Amino acid sequence: MKKEKGQLIVLSGPSGVGKSTVIAELLSQRDNIYFSVSYTTRQPRVGEQDGVNYNFVDRVEFERMIAADELLEYAEYVNNYYGTSLRAIQNKLDAGIDVLLDIEVQGAAKVRARCPDALFIFIIPPSFEELSRRLHRRNTDSEDVIAGRLEKAKVEFKEIPHYDYLVINDKVSGAVEEIEAILTAAECRVGNRASILARFA
Repeated sequence: MKKEKGQLIVLSGPSGVGKSTVIAELLSQRDNIYFSVSYTTRQPRVGEQDGVNYNFVDRVEFERMIAADELLEYAEYVNNYYGTSLRAIQNKLDAGIDVLLDIEVQGAAKVRARCPDALFIFIIPPSFEELSRRLHRRNTDSEDVIAGRLEKAKVEFKEIPHYDYLVINDKVSGAVEEIEAILTAAECRVGNRASILARFA
């Protein structure tokens, strides 16, 4: 049954927690969900593709988008801009498709202000030590950068009380199951089933 309006889902969590892996698994299990590809000014990592992992643009283009109010939210993170296209999201939601955003806490706060009906989910590792291990295992950053990411994570954890749900990514399959349960519960909200309710009026 096609939904009248899609659900906006905001997923946050510290660098290294495994968001990308969880999202990939979630998207493979659910049809009616669109992953919003963020815009960023950072350089692509090995294996990343433009338009798939991110829309890679330069600072001049990103600042033009800010000035033209084309972004639902944007933030600067480790000297690079990240942001979300407003039009792309609105079109999907209006078509009854759920939209998933992977954004950090600053961006999430901006979305919360503009879209209070969104679902806010924070993903954490089983422990801080495990987060450190995962960042080291990636082998993409220097010790200085990893130390910076761990400090940033401590700051981000302070924002967790502003989220609706907390998911622990110990095993990817478990984290995906928890997110699936959250999305199913959201679909069952009375407000999201107004058309069904109308049949009984």
